[in-house]
Amino acid sequence: MRRNVLIFGLAGPDKVCEMRSIFILVAFVYLTPLAHAQTPVEYFGAASVASMPPQGAGKPPKEIHRTANFKGPTPTNDWWSSLAWSPFSERHYPHPLAVEATKQGLRVYFPGAKITANRDAIFAFMPAEGGRDLVLGNSAQTNFPDARVAGWSDWFVTVEYAAEQGAMSVSYGHGSPFVYARYTLGRPKITFAQPPILWSGDTNSSVLGISLGDSHYGLFGPRDSTWAGLGSLSLVNEHPSRDYFSLAVLPDNRPETLALFARYAHAHVTDTRFTGSYDSSSGIVSTRFSFATRQFEGESIGTLFALYPHQWRHGEVVRELGAYRSVRGVMKLTSGTSFETKTPFPGVLPVLPQVGGADSALIATLLDQARRETFPPVRDTYWEGKWLGKMATVIALAEQHGRIDTAEQLRSVLRGRLESWFTAIDREGRIKTNGLFAFEPNWGTLIGYPASFGSDVDLNDHHFHYGYFIKAAAEIARRDPAWASEDRWGAVVKLLIDDIACPRRDDARFPFLRNFDPYAGHSWASGHAKFGDGNNNESSSEAMNAWCAIILWGEATNNRAMRDLGIVLFTNELAAIEEYWFDVHDENHPPEYTPSVVTMIWGGKGANGTWFSANPEAVHGINWLPFHGGSLYLGRYPEYVTKNYQALVLENGGEMWDQWADLIWMYRALSDPEDALRQWRTFQSRYPSEDGVAPALAYHWIANLSRLGRVERSVSANTPLYAVLSRQGHRTYIVYNSREKAHTVTFSDGVQVLALPKRFTLHHSAGK
Repeated sequence: MRRNVLIFGLAGPDKVCEMRSIFILVAFVYLTPLAHAQTPVEYFGAASVASMPPQGAGKPPKEIHRTANFKGPTPTNDWWSSLAWSPFSERHYPHPLAVEATKQGLRVYFPGAKITANRDAIFAFMPAEGGRDLVLGNSAQTNFPDARVAGWSDWFVTVEYAAEQGAMSVSYGHGSPFVYARYTLGRPKITFAQPPILWSGDTNSSVLGISLGDSHYGLFGPRDSTWAGLGSLSLVNEHPSRDYFSLAVLPDNRPETLALFARYAHAHVTDTRFTGSYDSSSGIVSTRFSFATRQFEGESIGTLFALYPHQWRHGEVVRELGAYRSVRGVMKLTSGTSFETKTPFPGVLPVLPQVGGADSALIATLLDQARRETFPPVRDTYWEGKWLGKMATVIALAEQHGRIDTAEQLRSVLRGRLESWFTAIDREGRIKTNGLFAFEPNWGTLIGYPASFGSDVDLNDHHFHYGYFIKAAAEIARRDPAWASEDRWGAVVKLLIDDIACPRRDDARFPFLRNFDPYAGHSWASGHAKFGDGNNNESSSEAMNAWCAIILWGEATNNRAMRDLGIVLFTNELAAIEEYWFDVHDENHPPEYTPSVVTMIWGGKGANGTWFSANPEAVHGINWLPFHGGSLYLGRYPEYVTKNYQALVLENGGEMWDQWADLIWMYRALSDPEDALRQWRTFQSRYPSEDGVAPALAYHWIANLSRLGRVERSVSANTPLYAVLSRQGHRTYIVYNSREKAHTVTFSDGVQVLALPKRFTLHHSAGK
């Protein structure tokens, strides 16, 4: 139940009639300074959230560059987000195309024909103003005053250009080779950076095939339309009554390819839908991508679209109609109204269980060290989150080693810390300025204060920050489900989840899946994406930490819909990570790109570097941290782990690490745990721990993997909290049962395990 408290009135469905709310209201009225008099607080069970940012706090800009027709939360952290933050846009990358909204119209470019690479990056960006393929504009308007977002769906966007003499709207999206346009004033005008080579059509042909260097395009006017300007740098498509037009980048310049595209050119995509589901009986995540179209002319059903490697590797391309080179690898062209991928969910755990690998005396010493750690003052949401996540993992770890007193003590501290963050007023009834969450109603987001890394002004990194809070809350809920109930603290945890991954498209507060890009298969970090290379995402592992936290929260609270949301996001992002960050199949990164990992994914680039450090340890480790019970996915391809680790050693000039040694040893343990344990025993005392890793966790992880062996990715299970590891031909099947009753878990290789309630169950058998 939600309650709203306003300074000079009451609002909300229950009119705030409880005595507790009245008491708080009175205290709030009399004790809140006048400077805060317009800052209301909204209650969610026992929790409270400020209904707007505190006075003087950072927040995103007031103006959202969208048309007046659209109200409610605006998507941020998307591939096209710069459109909403700027009068025009920065370059953005729906792939296979790159586009930019400029004052002359929509600048269009095909990067696939010009990709280069070296040891620093894979370059597939749209050049600045001096280099381009073409601009789609309006014959009646030379310059537009702005370009505004007029609509969006799950991976498409529509942009409106409006002026007195000429107006048009254009729409485009991920995977589509088309740009669709509608004109209310003026005619389609295409301006070229260099004279195009015309290889199909003439003045009286509605369809033209042109080439600009190695890039090939189809220009599709309405039936019976004509062209003016052939042979020049500017073409105008003429028709007395029809207002639609489209263009497309073609995979080649064959006449039959142009004819294929012409059949679909006037079926404009009007909606795109992403739906994901988890089948617990098979352990498979099914993800469906659907297109809705409006047929202006022609009879072809559906549209043409290109699949990324993470899609075609896990789905069936019924008819491959061509291919595009892209910064992500080969995109395969096909047609239809939808397609589906099926990907096994690899399972997650609350923590890696103790299987006898860790020395009990040493682990006791390290746990005591964690228990005696001085608890830091309130910090910004990122560094506070890392501390919360570390404590949550230590609590689960202490349980595994029989240190129930330590677990309970730290759980009490963690519970109190979360409750403080989940309370927006202090003991005197004043709005807090630090250690709280606040709604920003204009954009539709929840901001934690103190903010950092632009999480307030730019809406950056919310999934990175809030994932740690959700993980900590899930650990409390694992043993104390009453704490997580809706009338206590559970409702505010749901708000954090909704902010980063709201599953509802019609939610009044939050946009659909803010940080997760359904078609790209991964998350984006920047709120505004105002970069020449588009949006970016660096720490894929912190995104996975957030999705894992949602899974654990859903399991702990018996909320299957929430759990399955986390599973769908975790599984899809994993598929993208293995293709684009790690390239485990060695197919997507160009040969000229010699590093073993793309550290940061951009719309138009894959970079071997971080925002904060050039140290090899950071360049590799940023896509490993934080280690937790869901991190075993990093070891699904142990051959790649070895390759990546050896590249790190070479880049570093040996195994004497400047930073993050514990992360490196934990990663090393996924392919060679004996060597990782040797390094830990030899060097552990020389290095400080990474902020999100307790020494007890590092030792526990490495020592137990020396007993368990490597991740066995070929086996799945019909329960979400599981893992299978293999050592010397013997498999260990691990299940954590969060339920109150025992149940039988069946693995895909036929092994069955009776999972006891509220605990880990392990089964050992010879591999098949």
